[in-house]
Amino acid sequence: MEHLQEFKKKNNNGNRKRKSQSHSNAGNTDRRSNTLTFPLLMAAALSHSQTNTNTRTVVKDCLTKFLSHPIQPHEATCILSLCPLLLRSKSPRIATLTAQFVGAVSLLSFEMNHQVVSDFHTLKALISLIPTSRKAVSMAACDGLLDICSTCLGRQRLLLFSALGTLMFAFLEVQGSSTLISLSTGDDVNIASLRIGFQKGKLPVLLLNAAIILINTCNIEQLRKIPSKLSECFSVSLKEVWREAHKKMINSDILGAGQGMNLYFSNITISDLAESIFRLSINVDQFPALMSSNIVERRIFWSSEDDFKHFILNQWEVLPCVVRRFSSASLEVDEIFTSFMQSLYFKDSFPSVLSSILQDLISYLPIDSDELDILNFLMEVRNKLGCPLINEQDIRVLRTDNQFKQEVHFFQENSDSCRVKTPHVLCLDDMLKCQEAYNDGYTVALRGMEFRFERVALIADRLASIFGQPSAGANMYLTPPNSQGLARHYDDHFVFVCQIFGSKQWKIFSQPNGQLPRLYDPCNILNNETIDSTRDCYNFFLNEGDVLYIPRGCPHEACTHCDKQDGSVGFSLHLTLGVEVEPPFEWEGFMHIALFCWNRTQHHCHPSLKSLSGILNVMSTRLLHIVIGLIGNSDPAFRKACLVAAASSQSNTNSWLDQCQRTIFSYLINKISREPRFQEALKSVEAAIERNEDPFQQIKWLRYLNQERESVEGHDWDLDWDVGSTEIKDIFAVYVEYKEMAERVFMDVKSKFCNEVSYDDVTANYKLLHEKYEEVRKQYMNGMLSLHSI
Repeated sequence: MEHLQEFKKKNNNGNRKRKSQSHSNAGNTDRRSNTLTFPLLMAAALSHSQTNTNTRTVVKDCLTKFLSHPIQPHEATCILSLCPLLLRSKSPRIATLTAQFVGAVSLLSFEMNHQVVSDFHTLKALISLIPTSRKAVSMAACDGLLDICSTCLGRQRLLLFSALGTLMFAFLEVQGSSTLISLSTGDDVNIASLRIGFQKGKLPVLLLNAAIILINTCNIEQLRKIPSKLSECFSVSLKEVWREAHKKMINSDILGAGQGMNLYFSNITISDLAESIFRLSINVDQFPALMSSNIVERRIFWSSEDDFKHFILNQWEVLPCVVRRFSSASLEVDEIFTSFMQSLYFKDSFPSVLSSILQDLISYLPIDSDELDILNFLMEVRNKLGCPLINEQDIRVLRTDNQFKQEVHFFQENSDSCRVKTPHVLCLDDMLKCQEAYNDGYTVALRGMEFRFERVALIADRLASIFGQPSAGANMYLTPPNSQGLARHYDDHFVFVCQIFGSKQWKIFSQPNGQLPRLYDPCNILNNETIDSTRDCYNFFLNEGDVLYIPRGCPHEACTHCDKQDGSVGFSLHLTLGVEVEPPFEWEGFMHIALFCWNRTQHHCHPSLKSLSGILNVMSTRLLHIVIGLIGNSDPAFRKACLVAAASSQSNTNSWLDQCQRTIFSYLINKISREPRFQEALKSVEAAIERNEDPFQQIKWLRYLNQERESVEGHDWDLDWDVGSTEIKDIFAVYVEYKEMAERVFMDVKSKFCNEVSYDDVTANYKLLHEKYEEVRKQYMNGMLSLHSI
């Protein structure tokens, strides 16, 4: 023990020196006392037997003394080396005090937290205390883990050492002692930030809190590594808490800050809980093989292969049409909507159960069309996830005034000011008012039904695969008798109207200019616009089971009639299955991908951007992208949905649909080859730069293909899609300076592209991008469905 005596002597000398420099005798006494504790603690800890009463007493006294005063970093460093041994002590009190010490040190600073989490043995020992019959020890260990979670590094290290699985198992073992009884506003009145309070059982709450923090830290790969059975069981437990929390949130059963002093209010919020449920469902296959694309195809089109072919070649993206329900249809096909209908109502009670249905729903938060990282999306919305329905986002309650043909929105009409346009979260009282509004002639329109009902999600998923798009949506419209909901309008996506119950009269007009509207372009409401008398008008009366197809851009309106004389109800319930054709999956997008892929194969002959020839080549390729966009603005074929990734096209490369896609590709290549458009494209880029805009903003999504590119050493052969506007401006200035030479290079690039590009080479990259979009949208759908399966 000579080294201990020497260390003690040095510490005493150091304390005496600090004492002579101190202004406070009392403060120095505490500091000296803490410093002197270390060698005593060390000697006791290294004693030959931890079962010795005197040894344990010394250790407990020393730890208690350390925790009773502010811990100094240099002192904490000395003690940390003993923590693995002390955490494994057979004395519950010693293990508890040591866990408290580790947690306290973790909160001192980022540096100290880093030191704690870098100690493998300390972390493993602390985690090992979680599943124990000694409740006080488990609580202290869990508190310590929560303190470590105060930094991102700490959370990642805990995940590395499998703390999450330990916490989840431990919670499942003790969860029965915890009961959710209330929500509290805490310091934040945001409804998704409500804190969840428990009546008893602090240990389960600590375990749940720590597990939720780590789940919400996981990346996709870490989520996949959670054992599926454990994830499933834990999700069930989370949903039990979520069910109660959601009910109290809807009923506004919320305590103010400071109330409920006898409760244990965790740091778990509504949004935290919702995010964990969402994350655990991301990788779950929500769609067992219950329904194939062929079944949905037959139900919507009542078709054979030839009927579907006729639809694609003659009506797709051009003309509306209706498919009538036939009594001879197979039961399998006829009943794909049955489970959805049964989950909503019984024939005699609906729509009286409308308000109760609304209470089970939460808001779905819009995801950007080009978002390919579901965790990035969750990061952006994490303070809003789990919120009840939001007016005008999730639900619209409206009717069309027959005299003025203008929409009247119920909640705006009944607000204090008719000018109020800010959507608001629906409370229980608002949901009850929806029933009243329906009785007064208002249509109740619910968006995002594919995120709320598994059967609708399955149908939407299969419909998307039929048309080779990443996803499809579903809205539900409940319209009372003798009423019109939405005023005349057109959509930027194509829809299939499925009449579920009742009947409805539809009036559809041909597209105003023959050009398909682009997704997210402003859609003009046509309330007061006089329809050109020369424009074709189609009238369809839909009965139960009928399906109506409406192309993008076709103005339309619909209304119900009075109760029928035969005594049947006169209200209408229909689902609108909508497929949004996102920019990459139009034919114009396919051509951008074709140019991108062709250009990638040319990298070996591209000089550096530091040379004039390099600038001319790169900017000519970029300018050709602009030309493709300009042609797409005038030629409807470029805006049609590309079906290269359609289910039937992928299954047979020699099918009629595959041959059809190849024919369209050849037409578009020839169109690009014949159109010079150099001057027009040049002016377009110049105008964008003058407005300080990115001239290539519309095709930024190509960067996702850029991620697959292999870097070529010594060749700066492409201009990065995320490059700044200043660099684009500088490079383009050089290009314009050598305009005549640039035009020759442009024509050469265009000619080589049109002659060399291969349809088969492009399809692989196109399908790869399609899979990326599809994966994220399925992850989002899985997450939202999990929050509704309560």
